[in-house]
Amino acid sequence: MNSRLELLHPYPFEKLRLLHHGIAVPTGISAINLGIGEPQHPTPALITDALRSNMHLLGKYPPTGGTPELRGAISTWIGKRYGITAPDPAKAVIPVAGTREALFGFAQSVLDPSTPGTVLLPNPFYQIYEGAAIVAGAKPFYVPTPASFGFMPDWNAVPEAEWPNVKLAYVCSPGNPAGAVMGLEDWRTLFELADRYGFVIAADECYSEIYNGNPPIGALEACEKLGRGCDRVVSFNSLSKRSSAPGLRSGFVAGDPEIIAKFLLYRTYHGAAPSSLTQAASVPAWLDEAHVVVNREKYRAKFAAGAQILPEATIPEGGFFIWLKVGDDEQFSRDALAKANLTVLPGRYLAREVGGGNPGLGYVRLALVAELDVCTEALNRIKEISF
Repeated sequence: MNSRLELLHPYPFEKLRLLHHGIAVPTGISAINLGIGEPQHPTPALITDALRSNMHLLGKYPPTGGTPELRGAISTWIGKRYGITAPDPAKAVIPVAGTREALFGFAQSVLDPSTPGTVLLPNPFYQIYEGAAIVAGAKPFYVPTPASFGFMPDWNAVPEAEWPNVKLAYVCSPGNPAGAVMGLEDWRTLFELADRYGFVIAADECYSEIYNGNPPIGALEACEKLGRGCDRVVSFNSLSKRSSAPGLRSGFVAGDPEIIAKFLLYRTYHGAAPSSLTQAASVPAWLDEAHVVVNREKYRAKFAAGAQILPEATIPEGGFFIWLKVGDDEQFSRDALAKANLTVLPGRYLAREVGGGNPGLGYVRLALVAELDVCTEALNRIKEISF
């Protein structure tokens, strides 16, 4: 067996299961799960109708590089969404089975096994980044994202001696869990570092269409606005959050054509192409914005409720999480279940201890993924037990 599998940390939800073991939940109160970021809004009819009308495609193997129709739809969406030159659909776009598998596999294709080097990831972080680095043989370096820094990566915390070893940097904007959004100057800083030291940037943008203010700037948009091209920059996105279709497992990678070509070669062997049925149903989803606007307004209504019910909470710029400061995050999670039948995720499970401290300590992540009435009920229960 691959010995590196033994280095993987337990997944946050396995830790949560053990934390909650044996807790008696109150009777007469409905269970509400704010722990996992699984969108629960209804999947739009344009996707379900397309699935029904393309069932015959289950009899065909899916093209690994994606159908021309889907690559074209994704390219068109990128161009319109970010106001940039649409990437070449044949050379700079690949459909993937959701961002999770692509973010993980990306490290295996980008990092040289002989010198895998260091992989930068924000701390707290989406655990796939860490797992990808470990299995690829690289050293994860946990870049702090402190509240004092707006929950953005503090690149100054990376020692000067470490930079020459960096081969890949994962960034997430809007971020998970705090919802911080990278601005153009943040991208400029990261690009300058990448150009100086030659590392690749993997931009996880799966929450890009859920935001409270202006649309977040994307990595490829920043590349064009800053006039640097998309060398060593790849963007990841999906329909899971944007279109409330997490079970469709449909996303894309787009960016540097040289990297995309190598990643496609890797995926030819990897065998993780979305089914032909999924690819057909994804075309109308990327070409339609009306359902995305409706979806976004639902999240905005929930964050407005959060600001009113929990004024102590910081409402994020993007994404659908509230990163709530509570004190002892594990005890709060136990109390939430025992007193209010709520599932919330301790912040420490989303981070690693570095320099004697875990930046997730004292926070819980609340995923506002259910409908407004359910989330409002959950937030009121949290207020009753904690403030």
